[in-house]
Amino acid sequence: MHTTHHTVSLAGHTLHLIDFLPATFTHADLFWLPHHNALAHCALKRQTEHLAGRIAALHALQEHGFSTIPAIGLAGEPCWPQGVSGSISHSGQRAVAVVAPHPVGVDIEAQFSPALCNELAVSIVTAQEQALLADCALPFTLALTLAFSAKESLYKAFSSLAQPFPGFACTHITAIDEQHLELCFLAEFSPQLIDKKVNIYWQADHGQVMTLAVDLPFGA
Repeated sequence: MHTTHHTVSLAGHTLHLIDFLPATFTHADLFWLPHHNALAHCALKRQTEHLAGRIAALHALQEHGFSTIPAIGLAGEPCWPQGVSGSISHSGQRAVAVVAPHPVGVDIEAQFSPALCNELAVSIVTAQEQALLADCALPFTLALTLAFSAKESLYKAFSSLAQPFPGFACTHITAIDEQHLELCFLAEFSPQLIDKKVNIYWQADHGQVMTLAVDLPFGA
């Protein structure tokens, strides 16, 4: 599969991006993965996205001195080497990965259309959060996309502490501007994190947004 690799910096972290062309994929490409058997019967979309994500992850791990490709955990999560945390996301024909010595979560999304915003808003944010997004300086379509993506990033960063199957209502957006969102944990996410706040940094480019959860909330 034809891929191209580049990096962007966000909040002092290097995000490794892989752009890929699914039309160039062959099943032989999967043999690059140690766990290729687990993907043998998956749909083509799943195979190409997974492969691109693991390529991005390897680049991110090499930055920290590792050369292993993350395996698939029991819940489908990537298995990172001891001593680091990582996160993978993909949207369209792009995958992104980040690795850090502390909890980290990354997400990439295509910006929502007005119609999709109307359909999804009530399932992503509360009325109070929606009012905050509507009053901010960003277009509402961008703000709601960022809200969705930020909550995804936050879950990825702190999933090890999360209650089973936390929903979007388990975190609350308290601020949003041109560089970051601030989210607060509710008890439904984790009693250990209740009322702690985390900054989620973001970038937008060519109709896509990327969010990065990096701040440790303990003691904040």
